[in-house]
Amino acid sequence: MSSKKQPMNVMLLTLILASTPLQNCWGGSWSSFQNGGRLSETVEAGSTAPVQFDMEWTIDIPGYGQSSPVHWKGTIYVTSVEGPQKETYFISAYSAETAAMLWAHQVKNATPQESSSYVSKAAPTPVVDQSGVYVFFEGGNLLKLSHEGKPVWQRNLVKEFGSIESRHGLGASLEHNAESIFVWVERSEEPYVLSVDKMTGKDRWKTAGVGATSWSSPRLIPIDDSESHLVLSAIGSLTGIDPESGKVLWTFDQIAGNSTPTPIPFGQGKFLIGATVGRGGNDAGLRPAESNGVVEIKSTEEGWKAEFVWRAAEATSSFGSPIIHQDRAYFVNKTGVLFCLDANTGQEQAKARIGGSLWATPLAIGSRLYLFTKDGVLKIYTTDEPLKQISERTIFQQPEAAAENPFGGKTLYAAIHLKDGFLIRSAWALYRLKDKAPR
Repeated sequence: MSSKKQPMNVMLLTLILASTPLQNCWGGSWSSFQNGGRLSETVEAGSTAPVQFDMEWTIDIPGYGQSSPVHWKGTIYVTSVEGPQKETYFISAYSAETAAMLWAHQVKNATPQESSSYVSKAAPTPVVDQSGVYVFFEGGNLLKLSHEGKPVWQRNLVKEFGSIESRHGLGASLEHNAESIFVWVERSEEPYVLSVDKMTGKDRWKTAGVGATSWSSPRLIPIDDSESHLVLSAIGSLTGIDPESGKVLWTFDQIAGNSTPTPIPFGQGKFLIGATVGRGGNDAGLRPAESNGVVEIKSTEEGWKAEFVWRAAEATSSFGSPIIHQDRAYFVNKTGVLFCLDANTGQEQAKARIGGSLWATPLAIGSRLYLFTKDGVLKIYTTDEPLKQISERTIFQQPEAAAENPFGGKTLYAAIHLKDGFLIRSAWALYRLKDKAPR
């Protein structure tokens, strides 16, 4: 272990990217938050997914951050913030193989705000593609950098559209397709959604936001071979937007508690949705589990509509989203109970107590489910019934202050697939876990 201390058709392409699982692609790019909902991988016949890992390296990154790292062709990009008023934003690039810092770019926060445990800190995750990395910060800074760290275009959304004030700050990460990035500013007054041209930084459209509390991220859901909807989940509602025009296509309000988990694509026209406790906004008289399940988007004579295919009987979510893997849906609730449901019917197949809550969304490979607890422990379960824990690895230790102060410990915010293992992000560091027996 080493430690390094260093500050085609656009729509069709989008659908392919959003609906095709990664096949045996250790080291493939991870281009956005939750990789667009593609959180599972298969393995070759006769092989197994990794269970034992070495700590390849760790990096202390400048400042503090809550976003997920992204990865493109051997380079890791991560964002963070520094200063008592969150005065300085950082975008840092590292080599995935050597952990060497390749460059770091600093941005002056457009809207300084006192840094505390109650507001977001560099929470939105960037997106990356062949032409560069696109970054959004909760203070209103929106910019594109080349892969060499040179500014391509920059915008100040506060200067353009007014101040951004929201409960606990913004949490929505960027979403993207081949030509646009989608920016969701769900602020307290006059929230909005932008489609921004990747090459020019100019708006393609601007439409009203939802008007409800949300720390979820926008997600493109494929409808068929030529169309997708941009789905927004805010407490008490779901909204579908045409990504080409910005037109609101449908709304759905028979849901509650869906302020944080992000929709996960499940084939064409369907997505998995999670909710926490079923309170807030319009609770629609629902039990908490009834806001967790699979939603389908349908075209009718009256227009588009969304409805639940099934609702969970008991399973609920926490900050991490539920995931789909091999036609099974996995939910982890706030008390650390893992639920396995049939993804087509919602019938519960198994459950297990994992002994820790999750802020990072789980990952799955072959017959293995990888759970990264808030406190820094990787727990590996077999997806064969019944659920059984087969391995555990501590990624980082908690300081003594964590036992007395809920904000005194380290938090594991995100994990992504990386060649032969994982990249994990805590507030101040990146951790590279590598399979002990590369395949």
